[in-house]
Amino acid sequence: MTTLSQFSPLTIRGRTLLPIVQGGMGVGISAKRLAGAVAATGAVGTVASVDLRHLHEDLMAESEHARGQDDLNRLNLIALDREVKGALENAHGNGLVAVNVMKAVDSHAALVRQACESGAHAVVMGAGLPLDLPEMTADHPGVALIPILSESRGISIVLKRWMKKNRLPDAIVIEHPNHAGGHLGAARIEDLGDSKFDFRRVLEETFDVFKSLGLEREKIPLIVAGGVNTFEKVKTYLTEFGASAVQIGTAFAVTREGDAHENFKRTLAEARPEDIVEFMSVAGLPARGVLTPFLKSYLKRESKLQANAKADPARCTQGLNCLSVCGLRDGLAKVGQFCIDLKLSAAFRGETSKGLFFRGADPLPFGPAMRSVRETIHYFMTGEKPLDLA
Repeated sequence: MTTLSQFSPLTIRGRTLLPIVQGGMGVGISAKRLAGAVAATGAVGTVASVDLRHLHEDLMAESEHARGQDDLNRLNLIALDREVKGALENAHGNGLVAVNVMKAVDSHAALVRQACESGAHAVVMGAGLPLDLPEMTADHPGVALIPILSESRGISIVLKRWMKKNRLPDAIVIEHPNHAGGHLGAARIEDLGDSKFDFRRVLEETFDVFKSLGLEREKIPLIVAGGVNTFEKVKTYLTEFGASAVQIGTAFAVTREGDAHENFKRTLAEARPEDIVEFMSVAGLPARGVLTPFLKSYLKRESKLQANAKADPARCTQGLNCLSVCGLRDGLAKVGQFCIDLKLSAAFRGETSKGLFFRGADPLPFGPAMRSVRETIHYFMTGEKPLDLA
């Protein structure tokens, strides 16, 4: 199947791409298979850098004998190197392979360096203002830098700070917290529906920011993310709102090439609107996922667990200390009180009763059906669904 897009291409660092970006999804949901398959079509495939050792049996075996956080971080860097190189191989020289790094992850600087050294074409950073990303990548000037932000004020802050360092973002992802899955770009759950996050408003305000800073409107591509689940939305955002591309997460997570367990894909694909909930993550950010047995049980006990929150390093049972700020370890009573790495790892393995399954809020384009990456991209670019689903 050849996808001929009716839309203008996305251009990043001289690469001419389909205006589709696959969102980064961890732990292990978007790794070399998915990212490579998306890039092979000429779009942007993304490896999520969080705790990738779970994809490698030898690294998990070595983890059992790890002596502390440094050892575990070393194993995750080895895993990231393997996944980036694997994605590049699977892409066959097409598209662009990016690595998503969460600013909230304690080892984010090391993950950024490894992504660059492993040959990633771009680093995408969210879950916090990536003000120092240019410094982290200074030895790799050819790597594209793409921050994830949710409103024009944050975009203005990042632009002004980066311009002082003589660096501009190569693109900016604008994520709508009322629709996206995983960690969301708002301070509180009550803020998710704030009109300041509406795509049309954020795009218009960002173009005004560009103008005030003397930047050409076309200088930095703007990529909208969250709730992009139909061809009609893609067409609206790219031809009416002025976006340069769309980012899509959940619809790619459930594709045949997705790196996760089949149970993971079914959990996302078969979730009903009433099964999708918002809650406070241990990272101190609102999050959105599927109301599985674990999450249902946790939310019933959340108030009691928060009331008993206490700062105790021993609460990090793995010694991974994956987050810079962790509600469970640091005793932060207003945020999550569970080990996010254990729960996301269980989801990756398909343990539906134990895992935490992040998901966007909106229906999937093919309903519960699981199709290929190529079919998914073809639909978003042309509006043509597979014949048996049309």
